Amino acid sequence: MPSNDGVLAVARSFRVLVIGGSYGGLSASLNLWDLSRGRLPRFNYAYDGPPPAHRIPIQTTIVDERDGYYHLIGSPKSLACEKLAAESWTRFQDIPALKSPNFKIIQGSVSKVDCTTKVAHITDTATKSTITEPYDYLIVASGLRRAYPTVPKSLRRDEFLEEARKHTDSVRNAQGVVVVGGGAVGVEMAAELKMLEPQQKVTLIHSRDRLLSSEPLPDDFAEQVYSILQEGGVEVILGQRVVDTVAIDAEADQRTWRLTLGNGRQITTGHVLSAISRCIPTSTYLPQHLLDEAGYVKVNSSLQFSGDLPHAEHHYAVGDLAAWPGIKRCGGAMHMGHYAALNIHQQMLAECSGEKPNLKALNAFPAVIGLALGTKAVSYTPDEGTRHGEELLTALFGDDMANSSCRNYLKLSEACQA
Repeated sequence: MPSNDGVLAVARSFRVLVIGGSYGGLSASLNLWDLSRGRLPRFNYAYDGPPPAHRIPIQTTIVDERDGYYHLIGSPKSLACEKLAAESWTRFQDIPALKSPNFKIIQGSVSKVDCTTKVAHITDTATKSTITEPYDYLIVASGLRRAYPTVPKSLRRDEFLEEARKHTDSVRNAQGVVVVGGGAVGVEMAAELKMLEPQQKVTLIHSRDRLLSSEPLPDDFAEQVYSILQEGGVEVILGQRVVDTVAIDAEADQRTWRLTLGNGRQITTGHVLSAISRCIPTSTYLPQHLLDEAGYVKVNSSLQFSGDLPHAEHHYAVGDLAAWPGIKRCGGAMHMGHYAALNIHQQMLAECSGEKPNLKALNAFPAVIGLALGTKAVSYTPDEGTRHGEELLTALFGDDMANSSCRNYLKLSEACQA
């Protein structure tokens, strides 16, 4: 039967469970919500044709260990800047785009997913009780487990703000700061700390002879990053591994550390930040045979699980947790969430009409990256090569590590429309 806006209502309703409320999970949830209401998706690409002719009743449950959306790519600066920290974490209950009875938010962790019966077992953070959540479609977007200070320890916004304040004070009052690890997080962390605390001595130590050595990027990109760090006043030590770290002053508020490098050189500093933590997929709640040897979820080009299981077509993985080639980045996660939403909507329509769904196939991601390094940015794309400069920083990150641009892209501040 047509509604007041001329969109046909579907009698069947669907339950969608999304594990992970960051870039990929929110992208999938919100784009699917748009489509289910007979509207164009909020991401205005990859959708062909007019707005959907059918309105599909859906109930979306989002499960996340945190109590809100956290702007992860801003972490290198957020943990050293209280103003940015306050802006980078928004509780789910305060996000206008999610304020609808059709969205349910659970702060908790998933212990098990039974793909055969389509039921997830969730431990509620507040009550410690186990919730069983049935679903028709599952989207896993819980990402990777990263260690502090790459990400905060806190799971609540109020605790995070206190954590950021303490971190800022400890960095500001230390007699020198050493960042260990010259990957993307490490170089951004060192550059942002030096910009925020210009009087502070900041040293970056990397075990390889080239920065960003684990990424498939050209040498001129790494060389440009190195040059900008040096221009900004960061001392960069390459080709040396930290083999020992010893506290030589037991005073908790003014602790001093002695680092010994592989060549025997010793460095004394007031604060040590590790940026070499191994990223571990958060896929332990899924059957082992659905994962690759590193723990990533095996998917096909439609982002459906590619393992041997019942109802594989109703299970999707997006973002960092999916076994998909390319550099892990928030833009890729949102892109994957969008494709998952388009494909699930097609399947829902097919289940109601009996027609074959027209699924979108995801292409391999090219090597693309953008880094904020103090007052400048460095980027690489296959088409444009390596670029850098102050104007590039404004274009890519604005003045808040791209927090506003991500929020605006997801339209988090727009009220949820029925």
